[in-house]
Amino acid sequence: MAGVNICIKCSMFIFNFVFWLCGAIILSVAISIRAGKIGQEIFTPGDANLSPFIAVNILIFVGAVIMILGFLGCCGAMKENQFMMILFFIGLLMILLLQVAAGILATARKSKTEQALNKTLLMNARLLSSTNENERVFQKAFSELQEQLKCCGLVNGASDWGSNFQHYYKTCECPRESDSCIKYSGKTIYKQSCFASISHMFSKRLFIVMALAFGLAAIEVLGLIFSIVLYCQMRKK
Repeated sequence: MAGVNICIKCSMFIFNFVFWLCGAIILSVAISIRAGKIGQEIFTPGDANLSPFIAVNILIFVGAVIMILGFLGCCGAMKENQFMMILFFIGLLMILLLQVAAGILATARKSKTEQALNKTLLMNARLLSSTNENERVFQKAFSELQEQLKCCGLVNGASDWGSNFQHYYKTCECPRESDSCIKYSGKTIYKQSCFASISHMFSKRLFIVMALAFGLAAIEVLGLIFSIVLYCQMRKK
């Protein structure tokens, strides 16, 4: 009886370790987008299931399953367990099909996703001028974000803050006068609103996650080939 090729076995183990690592990266980046200040407080003070997060939610699920499959593949390869290899193959094939479907869906709905994102930002702009105590968490979070992004207001600049401007103007202030600053209510503040900066930041992070997902799809095809070859050698052993 022919034994399992040690080269294939080691390659399968290395592949699955890298695969597990890719899953961990996708999961961590997706969670950082979903649970970060921009995702948790700026985009979704009222509704946590808005369309801009559909792709992120899918990638959180995919990243978690990829980590499980990577561990399963490593164990199956080292222990030469046929059942584990079958589970690995089926799971990997399902994830690959899900990624392809999600990628096609995300590409087809790209413009609608951007519209939903813009609509969410426009809706949230009115919360800045609210005097309701329930909106203080959002206002504080946005105040910290505008200081980080060096902008002021969400859509129309400092006027978005209304009477609350006097409470949050410090995070709008320019350290020194320049072309990017204007005078408003006696304060030197950033001229640009945060709308474009937030949209760009969200799109950039989402692009990184999608690039990782598509790159991983190519690796998954190799994983399917490796698992088939290793399984066939186990059957012959």
